[in-house]
Amino acid sequence: MDFKLSKEQELIQKTAKDFAEKYVLPIADQIDRENKVPPEIYKKMAELELFGIPFSEEFGGTGAGYSCYPLAVEQIAKASGGVSLTLSVNSLGTSAINIFGTPEQKKRYMVPCCRGKEFASFAFTEPGTGSDPKQITSTAVKDGDSYILNGTKRFISAADLQGPIVIFAKDNETNYPSAFIAEKFCPGYSISEPWHKIGMRGGMMVDVYLKDVRVPAISMSDVRPVGPVGEQAISLFAWFGLSIAAVYTGIAIAALKFTKDFCAKLKPLSLPRPIKYLPAIQFAVAEAEALIAQSRALYLGTAQDYIRERRSFEGEAGLARVVMPKYVATNNALEAVDCCMEAVGAHGMLRRYPMERYYRDVRAGVNHPLSNARARELIGKTALGISLAETPRW
Repeated sequence: MDFKLSKEQELIQKTAKDFAEKYVLPIADQIDRENKVPPEIYKKMAELELFGIPFSEEFGGTGAGYSCYPLAVEQIAKASGGVSLTLSVNSLGTSAINIFGTPEQKKRYMVPCCRGKEFASFAFTEPGTGSDPKQITSTAVKDGDSYILNGTKRFISAADLQGPIVIFAKDNETNYPSAFIAEKFCPGYSISEPWHKIGMRGGMMVDVYLKDVRVPAISMSDVRPVGPVGEQAISLFAWFGLSIAAVYTGIAIAALKFTKDFCAKLKPLSLPRPIKYLPAIQFAVAEAEALIAQSRALYLGTAQDYIRERRSFEGEAGLARVVMPKYVATNNALEAVDCCMEAVGAHGMLRRYPMERYYRDVRAGVNHPLSNARARELIGKTALGISLAETPRW
């Protein structure tokens, strides 16, 4: 696989890197401590057109495409996991509208989100169902030329910021989950206090309460579900999985850089040279390097494949291909940062150093055992040529 970057990719990567190092890194601890990203950061990101990288110029984007997008996410994640998470979620909601929305919906919602004037959210998860689409309890009832939405959505990022929100609810006409576009803070829309997470702070996460939220025809131009959940799964998980893989790989890269710098300087009185020469340190760094390299190769390779071979990403086999980068990268990031913590020792537990923040950030993103089990099941069955539809109930 040839991972040589194009000039456009190099430019976008450098733009994101320079921005992150100049504006985000100096206040990364403040963002983590206050659990809030200063508006100036988002304003600068908008000026650099970082919100619109994957999308066409027609709808406010740069037209660079999805192959460039993870490169920018990775650079920002190296400075702050919370900032990169907000960028990813905004792009997820915007991508849903881009792929499945009507032309009118795209013009109304994508342009401000690509330009950083509004922030899109993606409301899928629920308190009692997690991310299982079959168990969604939120409802969408057709009422004349409108839909009325009711339900609770849990752990929704950027739901406190003005903009559109893509809400998954069970359509009473089909009895299947579909996605609907609503305006945040419309009548009937309310949110909880922010969840105080162990990591990825700054990327605000709240519960969303929907009480008779009416989505009228006039506000959506064409009131209808954005698309059936089965149709959406491949396209949305495809690039969002790559985005999340880039987020956690970026954090692991930052942790590894800190470890190398720290171990090159630390020289106990009992040793003739810095601890980087100790075999145990070299083994820990080597393990982290290998894990990061594996993650990057997987999500960059998948990104290239997705752009070139989009049709091959259809069906269960396609879903397995896009689940894999996120599944591997999030778990690899935790293991890599754990290696780095082992190398720096007790210093990694101190607030004085960023290592403890890196550890909390990757810990916050590691997959739930149920998610891991589902990913392994999907990947394993696909590799064995077994359709999920013919899975026996033992």
